[in-house]
Amino acid sequence: MCVVEKHFQITICTQKSDVLKYFRDSVRWQWRKINLSIYSLFYNHFMDQGYIADVCMEPMFWFVDNFTKFLGPFFVASVCGLTASVVAIAYWIGLPYWWNKSPWVTVLLIIVGHWLLVNICFHYYMAANTLPGYPPEGALIPEAASICKKCIAPKPPRTHHCSVCNKCVLKMDHHCPWLNNCIGHYNHRYFFLYMAYMCLGVLFLIIFGFQLAYNEVWVGVDEIDEDDESLIEGHPVRINNSVLIPMTELMASIGNVSILETTQLYEGRSLRQNCLLYMAFINTGVLIALGALTLWHARLISRGETSIEANINKAETKRLAERNKVYINPYNFGRRKNWRLFLGIVRGRTWRHVLLPSPHKPIGEGLTWHTVHSDTEDDLEEEEEEEGGDRNRRGYMKDP
Repeated sequence: MCVVEKHFQITICTQKSDVLKYFRDSVRWQWRKINLSIYSLFYNHFMDQGYIADVCMEPMFWFVDNFTKFLGPFFVASVCGLTASVVAIAYWIGLPYWWNKSPWVTVLLIIVGHWLLVNICFHYYMAANTLPGYPPEGALIPEAASICKKCIAPKPPRTHHCSVCNKCVLKMDHHCPWLNNCIGHYNHRYFFLYMAYMCLGVLFLIIFGFQLAYNEVWVGVDEIDEDDESLIEGHPVRINNSVLIPMTELMASIGNVSILETTQLYEGRSLRQNCLLYMAFINTGVLIALGALTLWHARLISRGETSIEANINKAETKRLAERNKVYINPYNFGRRKNWRLFLGIVRGRTWRHVLLPSPHKPIGEGLTWHTVHSDTEDDLEEEEEEEGGDRNRRGYMKDP
């Protein structure tokens, strides 16, 4: 009996260990299968923490992209409304003020102000209504830098996918909600010149409207006549050496305005004062915000890169620096040539095409790009021959 009982106990223990082992193996297999499923869905050669963060933040990106696309027309209407209101106040308050001071100065201010206004309106309209440029569908692309994983199509150099427009954009800089349009190859110049002229415009209004705002808002009078003695504030003074006489002239007049009326004047602001305060806040805010953005884009243009390429070049510079190598931006031809290419001051064009509204298109179609490595001397010689031909023609016209 003892032998049978021991054998039965050993059998039970063996069965229990087999069950535990089977359960352990089953859990391990399920865990491996879950890991395999996760890796099969998300793993690629560039798997890193940034990629995982992008996958987790994808719902938020979707919301922001659709929210920006939906509010685009409202942003455009806001820009047009704010610009129109500032111009209307300048006509209503600023123009009569300067005309009373000096008609000749007013004429000069009108010419300069309208030059700025025309450039602002023209470049904003062109930046908002000009397509940034897209890769041709179904056509042969001479140079394909990569394949867009969203469009499933080849991307030319300097082309990036816009998640708001859901298209690949040639030489994409960013998507601007205030224009409700992408900034790319064909409208990048319009966008930058709009910002530059807008900064000059608000600076123009601040400089020539400061004295007017100071007099009406801070001092509280339209015009101050220093020779008018009736504006001296104070109470009448009575001198008596024998008896102290209490003064009751609380309503003593200051010219034709009583103290009570003067107090009421300072208690509430008039419509003109509110409009001037509105102008001051709008112009100062635009100058600070848009001025910083303009300077940043000017720095990028000087280096021959877009805002997207600035991040890429920064990462490449850091990566190659760890290997004791130097990264060279292939589209940086030097500050002077970068600006000439960006503004289109080539092939006979001059600064007149920058100072005055000009709808000229940028160089090239945005599908292929010259680089510092592939830029041949023939291109430079061709430009020099064109410039030399222009100089010779101008010299020939000067000869008697």
